[in-house]
Amino acid sequence: MSVAFVGDVPLARAQSHDGEWQLVFSDEFNQPNGSQPDTTKWSRHQRGSSRWSRWISDVDEVVYIKKGRLICRAIPNKIAPSDTAKMLTGAINTKGKFMFKYGKVEVRMRTNLRCGNFPAAWMFPQPQGKQPYAEIDIMESFGTRSEATHTAHTQYTQDNKKHGEKNSFRIPLDVTKWHVYSVEWDENQIVWKIDGKVSGLYKKSTDVEKLSKRQWTFDQPFYLILNQSVGDGNYEFMIPQTSKVYETQFDWIRVYQKK
Repeated sequence: MSVAFVGDVPLARAQSHDGEWQLVFSDEFNQPNGSQPDTTKWSRHQRGSSRWSRWISDVDEVVYIKKGRLICRAIPNKIAPSDTAKMLTGAINTKGKFMFKYGKVEVRMRTNLRCGNFPAAWMFPQPQGKQPYAEIDIMESFGTRSEATHTAHTQYTQDNKKHGEKNSFRIPLDVTKWHVYSVEWDENQIVWKIDGKVSGLYKKSTDVEKLSKRQWTFDQPFYLILNQSVGDGNYEFMIPQTSKVYETQFDWIRVYQKK
């Protein structure tokens, strides 16, 4: 049986959705303008060494609420002289506050097209000791490309460059417009949708050898991450314009589980 948690406490089931699903987590970002996201649900993500997290900052200017939306930004670093980061970027997560195993996530969002743009709505496992690699990218956008990308990363796909799995999906789309991106995840498959239409599918293999190499690493609780980052120039269209402002807006996010 799949269960969602806030901290260590199971979250009470509430509000049905399409008769099959029940809402277990949501944020409509309806706090006052200029406020920070609800701290009972979200934490500011910490800076790391990876491409997306290398310039994360906890300044208010890169994460705040405005007109019922979560605003995540990447801005030129003109306000933190002691910080060597060229830009300051915003990210929040539900780590330690909300996690779930199997269900459906829907997020309504839009972003800008600019060289180096790198926002995402995604999921990562709640730490439970040493676990095989797993990551579910609900929506990523890359630079000036008019497309949305979904990806399922496993230990198998991380370890094998020529893994042969169809685990990433690039969908032509005007990402500057509002769209609802969703992922439905159970013990056998991950299905992505954009505005209710299927846009990607990753299935658990029936190949014993692949499974032994961790082709499927999604039977564990995950938490949510929303962020605006910039690329590191690994492709020409991902060279960040460090004097510019990047912005992604999140209108709402909702998580459902089967009744």
